[in-house]
Amino acid sequence: MKQFLLAHSTAQSSEQLLANCIQQLGEIPAEASFGFLYISDALASQADTILASLKQATGVQHWVGSTGIALLATNQEYYSEFAMVVMLADFSSDDFRILPNIDNSTEVIPADSLDWLKGNDFNVGLLHADPENPYVQPLIHQLGEVIPNSFLLGGISSAATQHNIQFADSALHGGISGVVFSPAIRLLSNLTQGCTPIGPKHRITESNKNLAYTLDNKPALEVLTDDTGEVIARDWQQAANYIFAGLVNQQSDTDDYTVRQLIGVDIEQKRFAVSDYLEQGQEIIFCRRDGNSAQQDMQRMLQQLKSRVDSPIKGGIYISCLGRGRQQFGTNSEEVRLIHTTLGEFPLAGFFANGEIHRSMLYGFTGVLTLFV
Repeated sequence: MKQFLLAHSTAQSSEQLLANCIQQLGEIPAEASFGFLYISDALASQADTILASLKQATGVQHWVGSTGIALLATNQEYYSEFAMVVMLADFSSDDFRILPNIDNSTEVIPADSLDWLKGNDFNVGLLHADPENPYVQPLIHQLGEVIPNSFLLGGISSAATQHNIQFADSALHGGISGVVFSPAIRLLSNLTQGCTPIGPKHRITESNKNLAYTLDNKPALEVLTDDTGEVIARDWQQAANYIFAGLVNQQSDTDDYTVRQLIGVDIEQKRFAVSDYLEQGQEIIFCRRDGNSAQQDMQRMLQQLKSRVDSPIKGGIYISCLGRGRQQFGTNSEEVRLIHTTLGEFPLAGFFANGEIHRSMLYGFTGVLTLFV
């Protein structure tokens, strides 16, 4: 296959969605062996039936994917409607392994899969995870340690009311699942931040769980106010919509940070709380979230990927944060359209997530683009 096969549709029922997508796919080539599937969260209760129907119609038995509050496909973003995105690839069965549902321990990974992983020079994993599992973040780190020479990427499923569903050869929920690719499947991946720093890095000098007491040996709230201005002191709840804390990733050789929300401010004690655990000695930087900075950083990411692409793009997976898309780029699918404006046309599938995974780290307000070349 020169390019992966892509089908996507919106309709009033799962039956019509399936019919539309199967018709778009047309005749399935014999080499098609792997499927990516993203469905609207409103279809979660029908996930088993949808997957079984696609297996029967296409003959493809290996699938990964997720539910999403919003989906994306090539130049289209789908919000608040029944939608489905299907993409078929031609991977050799020797070059990937499906990861089973991992809800509390990586010991469920089969021994033969671990042997296969150990035999590769490096392993790239595409993961989908259930946000209702409180151990998702430590499990991602554990997988990064258990899978030799791993580069893990993906996203946290999103759903408004029903259960989050992940696909890994069957419809699953409650854990992390996905697929790991061998070096024979050539891909490129990069991440774009949705926020921009507004001050220098600071070191956490006293903290407890998610509470920051002092930064650089100064009251934490004073440091935050110095960087962001008095708006925090006047109305921190309003400011929390666009001012965030970035926890600096010490394992990265770039200015990489994971964005976390401000969830509380103690004016009298001059401290604040964020939506993650803080460690003494860890570096932190404050960030501003706005559409202009998100678009500028996305263009940076796309240009970096473009400089690395030396062969045709067969297909791609894009996982973006729920806080991006129409909230930061516009209501006419501008975020995904920007990808093709820079990189050209190719099949693209994905969804808007509750959190994004890249380099075995869990991020927020980011976009993760993966290209198969």
